[in-house]
Amino acid sequence: MAKIESKELIYDLRKQIQQIQADLNQLGDPVSEIPELISSANLLRANEYLSKANEKKTELLSVYAQYSAALEKLLSSVFDIQNDLKEILKHQSSIISKTKKRSKTKAKSRNTKR
Repeated sequence: MAKIESKELIYDLRKQIQQIQADLNQLGDPVSEIPELISSANLLRANEYLSKANEKKTELLSVYAQYSAALEKLLSSVFDIQNDLKEILKHQSSIISKTKKRSKTKAKSRNTKR
């Protein structure tokens, strides 16, 4: 169940990242100065752009941090599963090894009885 939640969380965070990046791209480049306007108006427009861009970049960094944490959690689960599988393989190998030894011992005892 936690894996499904992680998968959905990662998907949702990835969608947020894409949306924020699209919003940031929509802002475009800073507005160049227009000679007809006075310099203070140009500064206000530039400041407005920089404020919006900074806000989006901060939001993007926050979502990337959440996304990274979710991926790390998912990766940790994958490593746990990998370790569990290694232990299962070791256990199965030892069982197979013991079974082979028993069958060889039984075969030798049959051959010596004849």
